[in-house]
Amino acid sequence: MNKPDEERIDAGADVKPGGCCYGDAYASLPAELRPKLAANDDGLRHVTCPKCGLIYWTNRKTDICIHCE
Repeated sequence: MNKPDEERIDAGADVKPGGCCYGDAYASLPAELRPKLAANDDGLRHVTCPKCGLIYWTNRKTDICIHCE
């Protein structure tokens, strides 16, 4: 008593979510030849405020946090 919808779900159990239109173009390449993800280098740096000891990320040139400044 299988319905057509149940058959389709069972048959497609190995299909990745997101549809079948977008395959991995680099799947056949070895790992060392696949393109690397771009680093999220947006100019932020990890600093500690010398006055209060607050540890935070900033893109400013000074290490003093905005609360102590």
